[in-house]
Amino acid sequence: MRITGGRARGIPLVLPKGDAVRPATDAMRQAVFSSLAARVAGATFLDLFAGSGAYGLEALSRGAAGGTFVEKDARTVACLRRNLAAVCKSLGRAETDLQVMTADATAVALDREAPDLVFIDPPYEIIPEVAPKLFVRLAGLLAAKSEALVIFEMPGELTLAPAGWTCLKRLGKGLRQPTVCLFRSDPVSPGPG
Repeated sequence: MRITGGRARGIPLVLPKGDAVRPATDAMRQAVFSSLAARVAGATFLDLFAGSGAYGLEALSRGAAGGTFVEKDARTVACLRRNLAAVCKSLGRAETDLQVMTADATAVALDREAPDLVFIDPPYEIIPEVAPKLFVRLAGLLAAKSEALVIFEMPGELTLAPAGWTCLKRLGKGLRQPTVCLFRSDPVSPGPG
């Protein structure tokens, strides 16, 4: 596994031993970032269930201004920090606009400044349980940024249709293959006036 594009292209990413992490494939990340294109440069991100940090690190390599990684497994966080250091060294940048939180992505306080991009790549088996709660919380966090996108990786056989959100695009094909949906919150209609 390595960074697939941008200034840190080719930097290898380390993963914890065992099956603690199911990293986003290089091909899927390439498809996601091709779809995001110019939205990444200068953007801030939130990478939930960060694992190796692949989505957020890819964003940094492609010009994101900064962001926050949230991962609860301490061994995985150690790998994420090593990956972050390697990518930042390659980019010649400090880690000052970046934060790594060892926390449960479903319970972490989402009271920071609204990011432009939210990457969510949870263990597939917990998606039906956590997705509805995450979208409710993100609706509040992203209310001030109508153009913010949620990039949600899930298995191809799963469909999410959270209330108040529109799936703009789905990347990937096949029931047993990873797919990614790009969501934007629906505009809030003004009340009767």
